[in-house]
Amino acid sequence: LKRKGWEYGIDDGGGAFYGPKIDIKIRDAIGRTWQCSTVQCDFNLPERFGLEYVSAEGVKERPIMVHRAIFGSIERFFGILVESTAGEFPFWLAPTQLKLLPVTDAVKPFCQEIARKAKRMGLRVDVDRGTERLGKQIRNAEKARVPVMAVVGMKEMESGSLAVRSRKLGDLGSFSIDDLLEELVRADDEAIEMTTIGAIEVKAEEEKSEE
Repeated sequence: LKRKGWEYGIDDGGGAFYGPKIDIKIRDAIGRTWQCSTVQCDFNLPERFGLEYVSAEGVKERPIMVHRAIFGSIERFFGILVESTAGEFPFWLAPTQLKLLPVTDAVKPFCQEIARKAKRMGLRVDVDRGTERLGKQIRNAEKARVPVMAVVGMKEMESGSLAVRSRKLGDLGSFSIDDLLEELVRADDEAIEMTTIGAIEVKAEEEKSEE
């Protein structure tokens, strides 16, 4: 921890009987602290099991067992995550990353084709049933915390483009399908938001500062 320059505290009396450990405690939405990730050295079980290995010097040595729980209790971890973010997950973590909103039934097969292509690229994509008016589809997607939506009408189908909308930033304009999907894949792989969205966000902030 010192070599990495990470801040830490000593939990007096909190150590396990079988060896030292590192706990990562996370504070939840109402300020309570919960133990989640932990890495523990166990000097007890290797002795009880009589574990040995032969070192490079040809000498029998007793190993040190390391217990590693990345999330701790998986239910607790995700409970804290959902509670703290109020379901507003970043793009790379969102259960549905992109939702396609068909304006008419005629474009639904086109939407399904885009969805299949996006899924092959590793993205999590849904197609709205299209039974509601467009405004309602957008509201439903935003209430579901979907980070990116794409409106698909006859114009988009004919031009091979998508009218993109961000939950955080509103309408972003038209993108070619390939350009959008490639940008989404990059954002997912690198655990970042779309760079195009970022550019628009910076531009909006600059305009506000000029005003």
